[in-house]
Amino acid sequence: MEEIQMHLDEAKEMMQKAVDHTAQELVKIRAGKAMPNLLDGIMVSYYGAPTPLQQVASVTTPDARTLAIKPWERNLISEIERSIINSDLGLAPQNNGEIIILTIPPLTEERRKGLVKMAKAETESGKVSIRTIRKDTNDNLKKLQKDGASEDDIKRAEDVVQKLTDQYSTKVDELLAKKEVEIMTI
Repeated sequence: MEEIQMHLDEAKEMMQKAVDHTAQELVKIRAGKAMPNLLDGIMVSYYGAPTPLQQVASVTTPDARTLAIKPWERNLISEIERSIINSDLGLAPQNNGEIIILTIPPLTEERRKGLVKMAKAETESGKVSIRTIRKDTNDNLKKLQKDGASEDDIKRAEDVVQKLTDQYSTKVDELLAKKEVEIMTI
């Protein structure tokens, strides 16, 4: 019985990680609004070492369509600009010698629909992870049954695994619904 509970706890923890990962991936899909986390994946060469942008500069949003990046050290401006240009963000940085300005262009209807498709693909990937965790957990439970655990205990545990799967899949659906509203809101 203890081993069954251990497998259930592990499944729950892994499903939560799948939901968290999906949420992180959805944040990377920009919705036409300037948000500092848009730059989360940008790495800057800081004295030869790749360093996250947030560790070498402050990122603020003066308005809904603009990001302002103020490096801690002035000599990093060209390095930060290069990193942004080389990223897949498709943004053109402008600097005034002290700060870098990024203007986020408004999204076209077609682009919004494309972003919604990307979000759906990302959430489907999260759901696949959850279903894989369900399958692996159920396989482990069946092994326990072969090793002598009672059939009733295993059946109850499989029901719990299915409930967890449904619960975490619903959380992923909720993330998608929120992201879809965020993308489609002009």
